[in-house]
Amino acid sequence: MKNIAAIIPAYNPQQSLITFVHQLLTTTITQIIIVDDGSDAKYKGIFDELKQIDGCQVLHHDFNIGKGGALKTAFAYIQGHRKMFQGVLTVGAHGQHTLQDVKLVLTMTKVFSEGIVLGVRNFHSTDSTFFSYWGNRATTLLFELLYHRKLMDTQTGLRYISINELPWLIKVKGERYDYDTNMLIAALKRKCPIFEVEIGQLRIKKNTIIQYDEVTNAGTIITKMLMNYLKPRI
Repeated sequence: MKNIAAIIPAYNPQQSLITFVHQLLTTTITQIIIVDDGSDAKYKGIFDELKQIDGCQVLHHDFNIGKGGALKTAFAYIQGHRKMFQGVLTVGAHGQHTLQDVKLVLTMTKVFSEGIVLGVRNFHSTDSTFFSYWGNRATTLLFELLYHRKLMDTQTGLRYISINELPWLIKVKGERYDYDTNMLIAALKRKCPIFEVEIGQLRIKKNTIIQYDEVTNAGTIITKMLMNYLKPRI
């Protein structure tokens, strides 16, 4: 069986990312691709430590591009080594996903080996605010209205993607968080299978800033979604 590579877009990560990478390498993941998305100079030591870990590759952007751009950089790298892998798993760098969440999605790839598998978060958790809950509800309802497919968490950053989907995913528009939604829209248009797996609770670490990824402004996401629908960019 081919291996699965984990992709972690990282902007100004905390020291805990190093521990998390070691944990990921205890699973069936054998390669981790971290994209330093133009982090500040004071975080260089963290990336230097990550480079020393066997099975961990660090790619660099000279300046911050955004999550979508970071993912596409990693996808292009994996494309050059595609014979080694059956797929990739995208994971957040700021503690959004637990090892248990990752293992659950990895287990489900044995059932859903093709297409895209989404790790769907529970917005009923104690960390979930009124705005995050209703923001997710609003984006879910609008996505269903526009694209006739109900997806419970269009912004989740924990996703398994089959290696066969990478060539077209690299061409999907969007350099920042809008790429998450654009990916799903493009998948539906291509009739690419999308599966959902319920993972743990929504996690927002107190006194930290999620630079990009799962918790974003619902109003902006909805605006981008409408613009994409009225003037397709994919």
